[in-house]
Amino acid sequence: MKLFYVAIVLILLAGCQNSHKTTSKENDTFSFYVGTYNTDESKGIYRYQLGSDGSLIRVGLAAVSDNPSFLAMSADKRFLVATNETNIEGTGTIESFFITGDSLEFISKSPSGGAHPCYISVNENGFVLTANYTGGNVGLLKLNNKGILTDLLDVQQHEGKGTTDRQQAPHAHSAWFNPVGKGIIAIDLGTNELWFSHLDTDLQKLIPSDPSKIKMNPGAGPRHLTFHPNGKWIYVVNELDNTVTLLQKNNLGMYKKGESFTTLPTGFTEPSYTADIHISADGKFIYVSNRGHNSIAIFEIDDQNGLLNPIGYESTHGEWPRNFSLSPDENYLLVANQHTQNIVSFKRDKTSGLLKYTAEIDAPTPVCILF
Repeated sequence: MKLFYVAIVLILLAGCQNSHKTTSKENDTFSFYVGTYNTDESKGIYRYQLGSDGSLIRVGLAAVSDNPSFLAMSADKRFLVATNETNIEGTGTIESFFITGDSLEFISKSPSGGAHPCYISVNENGFVLTANYTGGNVGLLKLNNKGILTDLLDVQQHEGKGTTDRQQAPHAHSAWFNPVGKGIIAIDLGTNELWFSHLDTDLQKLIPSDPSKIKMNPGAGPRHLTFHPNGKWIYVVNELDNTVTLLQKNNLGMYKKGESFTTLPTGFTEPSYTADIHISADGKFIYVSNRGHNSIAIFEIDDQNGLLNPIGYESTHGEWPRNFSLSPDENYLLVANQHTQNIVSFKRDKTSGLLKYTAEIDAPTPVCILF
């Protein structure tokens, strides 16, 4: 009996030691997934690793998928969901996968509610929002505890248009769960508006807020946003006029449009279109990708009023920087250059906010990076 207890203790100790080694190894690297547009080189979703020195390693194809242009992860990090822009009978689809080792195991697929879904987000309760660009609407679904997607629960159809050739019909470009409260914000490039609603979890419906919309500056073409950690400010990146617009929450808890800031340096006049925007966790810096100028614009945030001050423009070492992401420790910023098919890592100075080129790696038509 004594030998039995000794054996049990040794097994437990070995288990703790193996767990410690695994954690230490994982702390040296971060895995991330890359969504792509399918080409001769690209077959779906790929897995890469970011080293502690900024180096990049391609692990391989994680899942075969048709045009998985945007990715998101469940709150418990067990499941990955992807938009699928290949339309079937006029609608795109959403796919869910189980994250297992270096691979993604397909679980389920559901209609997105409209053509060409280009954005997806998941909240802590498993509700899923997808923005359908050509459909001009937002679909609501839910992911259960086994990673299975429901059929469509609701569709928020947008109406209206803007003032430019790209704004002759609704084009929903992203849909966000506001981390403060139960609010939802859908961004429509075509109608040039932000659409506000809230999620009724009992009815599983999107209920319009009052007021329900904020109109952006004429021809702005809103695309994505980022929330300041203070819960009072939102920054909207506008694709068509290359600006970032500050939204400020008033005493009634409603957002009002504030000042807009150009993402391009003085004197640059060539065609360019913003794509993505992210804020540092400390709320001090904002980063924006410029397609055409092929740069990351870097802004410092005034902590008193939320205004932006441009402090740098870092070349992305590639063409058409689409999505980008900060690493989980925010020591690095990674950019997906769609046209030159490469991913580039930059070391981030947390004090100054500035970036320094570190490494790059080939990637097949990359359009989304997800840690």
